[in-house]
Amino acid sequence: MSRPMKNMLMDDYKARFADVNNALVLDIRGITAKDNNGMRLGLLKKNIRITVVKNTLARKAFAGTPLETLDQALDGPAALAYGGDNVVDVARELVDWARKVKNLTLKAACLDGVYFDGEEGVKQLSKFPTRGEAVAKVVQILLSPARNVVGCVVSPGSRVLGIVKTIEEKLEKGEAIARVS
Repeated sequence: MSRPMKNMLMDDYKARFADVNNALVLDIRGITAKDNNGMRLGLLKKNIRITVVKNTLARKAFAGTPLETLDQALDGPAALAYGGDNVVDVARELVDWARKVKNLTLKAACLDGVYFDGEEGVKQLSKFPTRGEAVAKVVQILLSPARNVVGCVVSPGSRVLGIVKTIEEKLEKGEAIARVS
């Protein structure tokens, strides 16, 4: 490949992956065209893209970016999966597709500069909570003590309200109030 062609490809990688901070590396070699097209179209519906990269050029293009951690996975045929709402959703989708498609190999992933190696690493990443799930969990933890406090305040208040209502009913009937239970 000529030097101008390599420079053009590196510029394309830099432009295409400029806003990408997290991605997965996979090997799609040996997948039938039908399975490949089905997988790509299924992932595209969820805004997940797959791009086959030339390893040496990708390493140079990713230098100094968050994707630099994927250097060690860029060995042999490699494609990058990126996009979606977050990398956890991408990992979940690809783990599902790896069950359906025979020769799909999950090689690695990176999340905020943290490297996840091999299929087990990608599966581990797929079990992480998404940003929305994590925020919901934090909110739940923060609100739990407040919920308990409100429960304690309301509980005696409702008991007092029941006692007052009983006193009121007895007074309306003209009964003496010795002890209310």
